[in-house]
Amino acid sequence: MDAAAEEKQGNVFKVESGAAKTQERFQKRHQARIEDAERRKEVKESQSDAKENEQYFSSTFNTELASIEELLSSCSGADPAVVTQILEEATAKTVLLQKFVNDSMLFLTQYQLRKAQPALQKLQTSLAEIREEILPKKKFAFRVRTKAADKVAAPVSETVSIDAGTPANTVQVDGAAASEQCGFSNMSDEYLTKTSEEIQKQDVLLTHLTNCKVRLFGSPSTLHLKHLDNCEILCGPVSTSVFVDHCRNSTLAFPCQQLRTHNTTDTQVYLHVTSRAIVEDCRRVSFAPFSWTYPTLKEDFNVSGLDRDRNNWSQVDDFNWLAAGTPSPNWTVIPEAERKTHWDP
Repeated sequence: MDAAAEEKQGNVFKVESGAAKTQERFQKRHQARIEDAERRKEVKESQSDAKENEQYFSSTFNTELASIEELLSSCSGADPAVVTQILEEATAKTVLLQKFVNDSMLFLTQYQLRKAQPALQKLQTSLAEIREEILPKKKFAFRVRTKAADKVAAPVSETVSIDAGTPANTVQVDGAAASEQCGFSNMSDEYLTKTSEEIQKQDVLLTHLTNCKVRLFGSPSTLHLKHLDNCEILCGPVSTSVFVDHCRNSTLAFPCQQLRTHNTTDTQVYLHVTSRAIVEDCRRVSFAPFSWTYPTLKEDFNVSGLDRDRNNWSQVDDFNWLAAGTPSPNWTVIPEAERKTHWDP
């Protein structure tokens, strides 16, 4: 092959090579456009799904709320036996509505939560008021059980007070009727326990305790912790909600479906929560995974219905901190090296 032919063949090769590279660049740009279009489509569908979820939640929540309110309004003037049936149905519907809210928390905005939670709380208050007003009242007394040899069970007169304007068979605890609650109140420097048999599926109230250690075995329905100072509270699985209000310098440990904490400072919470934890008007509250154990904990988890494999202990919503992307200064995670793993009996 002479030099001219070789040069011609080389030029053809260069042209073909350049064409191949051009084709390759074109295909890469085309593939990039396709991938970008797919990403945009996914984002659009995601936003559409979120909007549809929010609209479905609002519609369903408002419909169920109106249905329960209508049930409660039918209690007026009804026979006590009928009222009992209405309240049972309304209570069951309210529990389902609370579960619906808890299950929807992952996609709800804080604005929607701030609207839904007060509406639920108002509903629960209405239920309690109607029950107290219409149904026969039950006598109530805290039963105190302590391991200290020189302590005896505190009489009702020392743990609760009966207001002069309150019917004789209705006990007022911390300003609220407590005919269906058990717990401890107005005590200092005590070691207090309640067994599974005493609290199983009941509402438990601990209020105005100072320098106390409390062990609650079993599965309460709800747990209310109010006005605690320098206390250590350990509790078995709570099947619904834990409400914490005005606590300071304390250590709390419990599993629950939902936690709401208000007006609390310098407090550690060892938590197992299957929905979300909410704090409001709190300062220096810190969280770690639930680590207390006792012989019947597994059975109590089964009774509570909580999922042991689902724990959102570090997913905390601060209703006083709405700055997206910036952590709230009002709560922190307890460093692993500083977490309690062993608890006194």
